[in-house]
Amino acid sequence: MTLDVNVSATFTAEGADRFEVTADLSVADGETLVVLGPSGSGKSLLLETVAGFHDHEGRVALSGRDLTDEPPEDRGLGFVFQDYALFPHKTVRENVAFGGKYHDIRNPDDLLAEFGVADLATRYPPTLSGGESQRVALARALAVRPDAFLLDEPLSALDVPTRQTLREVLADVLADETAMYVTHNRTTARAIADRVAVIRDGKLVQVGTPEELFERPDSPFVARFTGANCLELADSALATPEGRLAFDAEDATHLAVRPEHVELDPETPDFSASVERVLREDGRCLLALDVAGQRLDAYAPSPPEGSQSGESVEIPVALPRNRVTLLSDT
Repeated sequence: MTLDVNVSATFTAEGADRFEVTADLSVADGETLVVLGPSGSGKSLLLETVAGFHDHEGRVALSGRDLTDEPPEDRGLGFVFQDYALFPHKTVRENVAFGGKYHDIRNPDDLLAEFGVADLATRYPPTLSGGESQRVALARALAVRPDAFLLDEPLSALDVPTRQTLREVLADVLADETAMYVTHNRTTARAIADRVAVIRDGKLVQVGTPEELFERPDSPFVARFTGANCLELADSALATPEGRLAFDAEDATHLAVRPEHVELDPETPDFSASVERVLREDGRCLLALDVAGQRLDAYAPSPPEGSQSGESVEIPVALPRNRVTLLSDT
């Protein structure tokens, strides 16, 4: 199934500015498209519009079948909510079987077993953990055999170990399914997406593969939001032992490079940076460096000598030319 979306929806609320969400995109058969954006960017409103929860201009189609005037229950879409949206007065099994009122469904007990929660069949949602609730919500969405999935940040409320486990479950569940998945979490986006669409202020600003988005952002906003360093190319910035870090910048205003590509203690450094802060992460350290008054993040296996005692530590740094993207702030 392919999902084609070309919509424009306007939202108004008392005390808030008028907000418009527009999108023109297509999700291929068996593809997971992740819509990635900050809070308030309109990503959930876009997903809800595709689901039929909001009036809109334009068209939503599933393999050529126009869904625009169809109510949500007739669109053939499985929706997984951020807050699970389970019925608290129904058992887990009854929640999974609920779609049987409208569709032929898969066996609820088989689905619960598939998600590792068969033992919870007679429990009620208020007694479940977040991870258990989300597994039940996923089973309910699968039960109706949807033609495509819409997932609204289903992992955002979970603790890190549970999120990591369910991320793997989701990757398996969505492997051959057509799906739109919205999130603000770039780690999740890289883990499960076939393509990523970055949204800002209700508009899509870049669409591409995870490799394209994360390694070759096309604007300072996308660079920063996907976790890259984004340095201004001012006249006094990025001084080198030879005088300047040489790039054929043309009309570029910014330089983007991911922290994992910054080389520390190279044989031929581009410049010297001072260590401002060391943040310990799992198995490595994130170094916040100062380069001519600008912050540059880099990873290291251990803190540079002296950096933990508050001393001012200078280290040589290089930026691999094939890993750097030059951007214009337009």
